[in-house]
Amino acid sequence: MALAITDATFEEVVLKSTKPVMVDFWAAWCGPCRMVGPIIDELSTEYDGKVVIGKVDVDANQEFAAKYGVRNIPTVLVFHNGEVVGKQVGVAPKQTYADSLDALL
Repeated sequence: MALAITDATFEEVVLKSTKPVMVDFWAAWCGPCRMVGPIIDELSTEYDGKVVIGKVDVDANQEFAAKYGVRNIPTVLVFHNGEVVGKQVGVAPKQTYADSLDALL
């Protein structure tokens, strides 16, 4: 299961991580987000110990969504050494997300 990341934990969990980090920006009311959610959860299991994978509920945590220009959801950002190195807006196949992680491992 992916980590629940909040504005309060984002810097520590994402920006200071020594591992690559995938963050799914989502909301409960978003239909496409419900399609991406299970993919993100599967990846969090498959990449456990190699990559940090989490979700930010944009309704409750708007600071970093705004900082990184998340205007449409779902948006999945990939961070490495505190910098955004990948972005996927909208629903994509699981392999698209996996490829962005594999490139960093």
